[in-house]
This record gives sequence, structure tokens and C-alpha cells, in this order.
Amino acid sequence: MIKFGLVGCGRISESHFKAVEKTDGASIVSCCDTNIERANEKAAAFGINSVYRDYREMLNSEKLDAVIICTPSGHHAQAGIMAAEKGLHVVTEKPMAIDLQSADALINACDMNGVRLFVVKQNRLNSTMQLLKNAVSKNRFGRIFMVQSNVFWQRPQSYYDQAKWRGTWEFDGGAFMNQASHYVDALYWLIGPVDHVMAETATMERKIETEDTGSAILKFRNGVIGTINVTLLTYPKNFEGSITVLGEKGTVKIGGIAVNRIDKWEFEEYDDDDRIVTESNYQPPNVYGFGHLPYYINVVSTLTNKADPDTDGRDGRKSLEIIRAIYLSAKSGKRIALPLK
Repeated sequence: MIKFGLVGCGRISESHFKAVEKTDGASIVSCCDTNIERANEKAAAFGINSVYRDYREMLNSEKLDAVIICTPSGHHAQAGIMAAEKGLHVVTEKPMAIDLQSADALINACDMNGVRLFVVKQNRLNSTMQLLKNAVSKNRFGRIFMVQSNVFWQRPQSYYDQAKWRGTWEFDGGAFMNQASHYVDALYWLIGPVDHVMAETATMERKIETEDTGSAILKFRNGVIGTINVTLLTYPKNFEGSITVLGEKGTVKIGGIAVNRIDKWEFEEYDDDDRIVTESNYQPPNVYGFGHLPYYINVVSTLTNKADPDTDGRDGRKSLEIIRAIYLSAKSGKRIALPLK
């Protein structure tokens, strides 16, 4: 039995509690939050006996195998380093850090202490995205010309007002770093390394430090041109989270509010995957989808030496580097080459 402790009992933690509850060979045995009422509420809902306000106390008191980090983004790296120094494996929500120096420090801490680092990228495991990845891997598109992602969501001012860390550079990052992080990762996962980026961002409406709207152009090393458009100002609610791939022999759009529906699936040649396109559509309860369960199945399989990790620290770092390049381009007005120096 892999024993997890979870730190950060906010909105995303619900997906982790539910996924681990359904994962054979795993359990969350303790949880922690500076808001002890919130931690107690989650503990009561999921039958957890040990509750902490202080993260260090949980690490020192509990016999754990791994820690799940669901804190504000700016705390991810330090919380992971503290767990690694205790000899615990680390599962961290995206982004793994909000700057590359912190991400590298987390990777190094896990390496030095001989523990695994998992970065949650659950959208990769959604049924629709798995079909698209298969199509790319089988070269069904032939030469891919263009990819596009739209994240047209709504985050009202009240969302930011609920917590002081939201919309700050120190602890959150903006629309690209937070809400669109999975979509940046998906483009890299599907198409490959990025050569350079150009971007524009703006804080158009929300009273926050970071951007609420932006567009980026990604030129991939294989020649594919990608674009990603993000706004948190969509009226009146979340409208679209999509990825479109255009190639010489195929066109696909995965749409819905969170890549949960196949809107277009057309290829020159037939494949057996074509028969299950309609079956892959699903209606998620929220934008997080259903990918956390298969993610944790992989985590447990990896920790019991039955599988390799779907997304480790170095893989998780790559989408962070692209986002940092987007921010550098938007700030400088220049094309930014990758890898970053």
C-alpha cells in the first residue's frame, strides 16, 4: 500500500482525493492545509484520520511513502524539496514551479535523495487526447502543418478575490501559467520540441498582477507552426478548451469546454480507431476531466516497479520552459529562442 500525504486542500485537491480513493494499492492517510477547517472538511469527506495545519509537522509525524502537492503554484517546488529531503516521492500539480530555477532545484533534490518526481498532466490521459496522440504517433496526418489551441474560459473577479495568491506573479502566474498550462503541455506532447515563440499578453479586465488574456505563436523544430489563444474573460462562462491539428492527410479538432469532445475527425485512410471516436466523447464535471485516476494508476505502478512514469520532472519542466518563453516574449516584444539560457 502506497501511503500518501496531501498538502493543499483547495479546489483541485478534490480530484486527487477521489482518484486515489479509486486506485488499488494507494491511500491518502493524512492531509494538511493552513486553513484547518478546509482540511478537516476534506478529511471528513474521505475518511482521513490525520489532519495538520503545519506541513513540516505532517512530514515529521506521519509514515508516508509520497506527498501530493496541491498548494498555490509558487509553493510547489519548496514543498516538493522538503518532501524529497525526507526521502518521500513527490506528486505535484501543474505547474511544478513558476520559474525554471525552482523547477531545477526540485528536480535536483529528488535526484539527490533517490525519490521519484511526478508532475500531474492528466489531460494527456483523457480518452479524446489519447486518440489524437495515437493518430499523431501512427503518422495518420502525414506532414503536420499547423496546430492551434484555444482556452476561452471565464474567471470572474470574485475568483481572484477568494485568495490573495491568485493572479500574483510570486505564487500563481497568469492565464498561460495556470489555466492554459495543460494546453501548452499538450502541444509539446503532440508535436515535439519548440524552437522559438512570440507572444502578446494583457491584463484587460481583472484587477490582478498577471495577464488575463494572451496569444502566442510557437514555431516547432520540425517546422510546424502553432498558436495558442487564452482568455479568462469569456462571457458568460467557460466556452472552449480545444486543440486542432491540420495535416496533409488529416484534420482533427478536440473541442468542448476542456478537450472532452471530438468536433472533427477526418483522415485520408481508415484506421480502427475511427470506430471509437464517438465513444471517446465524455462530459466532465469540471475542466479537470477524468485523467487523475489513470494518472494515479501509473504513479502506483511506477512506485511498485511495474511501469515507467507518464510524466516525470524533466518532462514537466518542458512546458514550464515554453510558458516562461511566452512571458519573456510578451515582456520584451522579441522572438524568444528555446532552450532558455
